[in-house]
Amino acid sequence: MADYRYIIKPRASRKIFSFYQNVAKKYRHTYDKDDLKRDVQNAVFSIFRIENGLLRREPTISQWAGYHMANTDKWYFAYTIDGDTITVVDARHAQNMRSSESSI
Repeated sequence: MADYRYIIKPRASRKIFSFYQNVAKKYRHTYDKDDLKRDVQNAVFSIFRIENGLLRREPTISQWAGYHMANTDKWYFAYTIDGDTITVVDARHAQNMRSSESSI
């Protein structure tokens, strides 16, 4: 198993943080800053499982064409591999992966 170097692009980290920030705003009486911190950390830590436990898949959304895709139970990540470097370019929460066609 290869050891990879991971680069997380700002777009991916912003999407993770903003998702949980919106959860904190919506559920401010039951979801506190400790919950936000824990959930962001868990999402970021799951990135380090890419190519080390998470299976590489073909992207299911057109915006990620040309990238590899991996998913955990809560997050989908678009990434590239260049030698020993994995660059995570985008992230989406599983709730946001439903296509508009399936909601008809």
